[in-house]
Amino acid sequence: MPAYVEPTSGAEVLRPHAEHAFAAELAALAAQDDRPRPDRWKLSPWAVATYLLGGTLPDGTVITPKYVGPRRIVEVAVTTLATDRALLLLGLPGTAKTWVSEHLAAAVSGDSTLLVQGTAGTPEEAIRYGWNYAQLLAHGPGRDALVPSPVMRAMTEGMTVRVEELTRVPADVQDTLITILSEKTLPIPELGEEVQAVRGFNLIATANDRDRGVNDLSSALRRRFNTVVLPLPESAEAEIDIVTRRVDQIGRSLDLPSAPDGTDEIRRVVTVFRELRDGLTVDGRTKVKSPSGTLSTAEAISVVTGGLALSAHFGDGVLRSGDVAAGVLGAVVRDPGADRVVWQEYLETVVRERAGWQDFYRACREVSA
Repeated sequence: MPAYVEPTSGAEVLRPHAEHAFAAELAALAAQDDRPRPDRWKLSPWAVATYLLGGTLPDGTVITPKYVGPRRIVEVAVTTLATDRALLLLGLPGTAKTWVSEHLAAAVSGDSTLLVQGTAGTPEEAIRYGWNYAQLLAHGPGRDALVPSPVMRAMTEGMTVRVEELTRVPADVQDTLITILSEKTLPIPELGEEVQAVRGFNLIATANDRDRGVNDLSSALRRRFNTVVLPLPESAEAEIDIVTRRVDQIGRSLDLPSAPDGTDEIRRVVTVFRELRDGLTVDGRTKVKSPSGTLSTAEAISVVTGGLALSAHFGDGVLRSGDVAAGVLGAVVRDPGADRVVWQEYLETVVRERAGWQDFYRACREVSA
């Protein structure tokens, strides 16, 4: 496990890893978890699911929910990790794929930092291994010169490794995972050796099913995964709850006012995003055009957090329509041509006529001018 370096000069980490941010909850779960645990798991599958979904332990300890959604989705994801199948979290942008993968790794292995970030430029070495060229030139090929990837480390230590945005990784690099996932072996032909995964090893990958990334997964690789689709929140109330919780967590780390002070504005932001996403108003009476952006829950969290910062530093500390209007405009209008037309039409035909939304309408008109 990599060392966790404490911040210096009394500073606090802006975003601690899940295993540090929720260390007390994980410790409480471990202390009261008397159910069977797979090899090298820190918690039982039941306790991992409880950590993700929240609950109250027998001693009264409250476990906060990390994911708000169908319980069965979390149960299937956790169960997959307890088998020899890798887990693929698939969904639209902003459906908490990365968030869920981080918390799963933290609960299962106690370490969420074994991570490969997928991009169009991700090299094969990021998944297999690299070389320390100074050692290589001085002493030739050997284990001392080999630099293990996060995947190799997870295999040798029986840990959970994460691969983010797998569909953004070049196809030939993606396929280096096939042998790892099917045979649980990583060949090192330069040394005539191989690394075999020990019990406890598994892999969580995430992928975006909207823009399909740079490369689709090959059928051979996709068969090595159990795919779990993370949906958008089913109801407005569920999405409001998610946004409120996450904004409150982020706000505390930034010393911003608490989100409940702006519940009305959170509800408005979520309503606007859902209506434009669905192409229909909440009452089902009016069809609206959808913009090019995803308008995800994650974007709503960003808009509200930005609004809280505005209200804290340039207002009275209470979230108001004027604080979120610019963020909403920026999220909706990605294409200055087509999206602006969609936004103006929605503003005039829906927002303007909605009772109690006059302040929001005026604020949006002002920033849209």
